[in-house]
Amino acid sequence: MVAVLRESGVLSSRQAEPWLSLVGLGEDGAAGLSREALAALNGAEIVFGGERHIALVGEVAGELRPWPQPFRNALPQILRERGRKVCVLATSDPFHYGIGSSLSRAIPPEEMRVIPQPSSFAMACTRMRWPQEECALVSLHGRTLYRIVPHLQPGAHILALSWDETTPRAVAEFLTSRGLGGSRIVVLESLGGPRERVRETRADAFALGEVVPLNLIAIEVVADRCSRILPLAPGLDEEWFAHDGQITKSEIRAITISALAPRGGELLWDVGAGSGSVCVEWCQRHFRNRAIAFEAKPERAERIARNKLELGGLSVEVAGEAPADFVGREAPDAVFIGGGLTEEGLFEAAWAALKPGGRLVANVVTLEGEAKLAALHAEHGGSLRRISIDRLAPVGGKHGWRPAMPVTQWRVEKP
Repeated sequence: MVAVLRESGVLSSRQAEPWLSLVGLGEDGAAGLSREALAALNGAEIVFGGERHIALVGEVAGELRPWPQPFRNALPQILRERGRKVCVLATSDPFHYGIGSSLSRAIPPEEMRVIPQPSSFAMACTRMRWPQEECALVSLHGRTLYRIVPHLQPGAHILALSWDETTPRAVAEFLTSRGLGGSRIVVLESLGGPRERVRETRADAFALGEVVPLNLIAIEVVADRCSRILPLAPGLDEEWFAHDGQITKSEIRAITISALAPRGGELLWDVGAGSGSVCVEWCQRHFRNRAIAFEAKPERAERIARNKLELGGLSVEVAGEAPADFVGREAPDAVFIGGGLTEEGLFEAAWAALKPGGRLVANVVTLEGEAKLAALHAEHGGSLRRISIDRLAPVGGKHGWRPAMPVTQWRVEKP
């Protein structure tokens, strides 16, 4: 319902009161809520929340409904109560790794009031005296530890939200295994509540006991020359990847990533992915980037899955043989064809799927591949270049240059 008012000769509209209140809750429970949040909680007919949230607020006037299992059923239950006074309890800031984003995709802004609390990340920064804008913020809640790998840079400050009480020790062991055992680890438990506790140790001397499940880990990375630090430049050395020799070499890969010109949030199809080195580096360029790796051989598909995990827990989906497995896939913003270009219908299917304005890059090393590229260049335009790399190698008791097979690369944009 919209009420139309006339103020100073100007028509204005006022939306009806939102039916849903999303209230952030700290470890101090109802005692830490603002008057606005308390009014929303006490005035609600129905209050949704996790068991911990419900325990923190205690008795309320409305009906308490714990989250259903599985959790994905929660949103339909909330939407069924549209029009009633509903309060949803969330942890601290609902839009920082919380339920806020899911609710906002389903509920218009004018129907929902949001009353946040300081996030655990914000509170951790104040305890650590670290500027939040200089910290890497990572959630390990239901996610792999490898998500912190891209952030493990010398002197970095990382704040990691734990999955449970076992996460701090697992992180300490993970850091130590990468030669980062001298790193400072601070475990911050029950932040903002009466049982708050902050304890500090070195990664390689972790011996903290009785960690509570609700905790956050602050990491100050201490590295030396032997530490395994992921380089920031494209063109990672081949030793970073599990492979069987079927891998785009580092120099060629750096040039290929440049030709693909990744932008944030884009999707790449990596066709004939081999080890997945190109799609892995594509996803490393931006945290929202995604890729689909098409690889027919199961043992190579397994290596792709390992590489995308160990190099950052990246958003790479491993698919089957091209072009058969193209059907029904999301249209890509860019396509890389590193193998199989001469197969009947492969280019045509990839080109048809590519979004208008998308980029396609193909690398070949055979005469047959070059002939195919020349024909495609004549039909579609774009640019061609040949890349030659020589590497120093022993020759008897001396050294000489050993050339790799030249790579011919075609780059084209779809009109």
